[in-house]
Amino acid sequence: MLYNHECLPDERTERLARSARRHLERCCEREPVVVTRAPGRLEVLGGHTDYNEGFVTAIATEQATVVAAAPRDDSLVRAWSDCNESEAEFDLRRLDEGPWGAWWDYPAGVCAQLLKAGCDLPGADLVVVSDVPVGGGISSSAALEVSTAIAMAELAGCEIEPEPLALLCQRAENEYVGMRCGILDQFSSIFARPGGVLWLDCRTLERRIVRLSDESVRFVVCDTNRPRELVGSAYNERREQCERAADLLGVRALRDADANYLAAHGKLLDDTLLRRARHVISENARVQAGVRAIERGDVETLGELLNASHVSLRDDYEVSCAELEAMRNAALAAPGCLGARLVGAGFGGCVMALVQAERVDEFAAQVGHQYEAETALRAEIFATRPSDGAGLVVKH
Repeated sequence: MLYNHECLPDERTERLARSARRHLERCCEREPVVVTRAPGRLEVLGGHTDYNEGFVTAIATEQATVVAAAPRDDSLVRAWSDCNESEAEFDLRRLDEGPWGAWWDYPAGVCAQLLKAGCDLPGADLVVVSDVPVGGGISSSAALEVSTAIAMAELAGCEIEPEPLALLCQRAENEYVGMRCGILDQFSSIFARPGGVLWLDCRTLERRIVRLSDESVRFVVCDTNRPRELVGSAYNERREQCERAADLLGVRALRDADANYLAAHGKLLDDTLLRRARHVISENARVQAGVRAIERGDVETLGELLNASHVSLRDDYEVSCAELEAMRNAALAAPGCLGARLVGAGFGGCVMALVQAERVDEFAAQVGHQYEAETALRAEIFATRPSDGAGLVVKH
């Protein structure tokens, strides 16, 4: 059947959808046939474990990307984004001319994969409206991919289930954009649900929602406003290092080694590969420990695991930077903070803090002031809750 998960109505989604509809009417004098929503994702634990076939935990953010779409009677896709108010146009028959190194590579890559999957796509007028921070490490790219994929598949009447949809969007990013991401982002955007944390086994694709019963804490996103260029960064290099380490250790993926195995066989690795492997192996263990902490409502232990994850990402995986360290230090010094870590690929972007709910405003004010004083950059700080996964907002 067609992807048919309907988004839970909320004020934020309705506001984004109204904005998308208005622009489609202004720019194209069209009413949308379909409006879709896909959230960003906030990785709780599991930094760089997904492409190592390991374990991850994440929530969908309240912040999301909405796409309003209407079909055309030709093969052109015209797309407009409110991110930089730029327009794009590409021809579905000439997608081999891309990628172009621009935001529309993600919709174009999704269209390429849908066509490869046998979907008879029409041309379309698309409007993209989003409040997911771009380049912040909470997966604005996956939100764009998933919302576009659902919209285009609906216009085509193409049958696609949620799991194949997530894998299709991952392939679009891997093969068209050139970013060798794992499956964390797309699966979180689709399968996360309110009230809990998504646990995912990235090898078997087994997943479940771990109920987050403690309402005394909030996840707070602290955006450094230092953007990243992941395709041109060390992200792909880190993945290649992990693959080399697994090969030298004689395992299919680093998921298959534990601390004892690494202690026995680590001499096969040089210092850099040893540190990369140590991070992945210890992070997989932290994910599982984090699930147990969430299940028993132990937010203090969860905060300690977040702190240990950051140290490992910084020292063993080497994906932090001065701005992320300044932000995390400010977070740890602020009232109500139980733990904090960089999220996403690193090299810039966001720190996530686990904060006592009644102190979120105080926390945000102090962190913003301290970070700006140290870096001369203005932080964007907001709290978010586990939100619903991607789905349809409107279908006519």
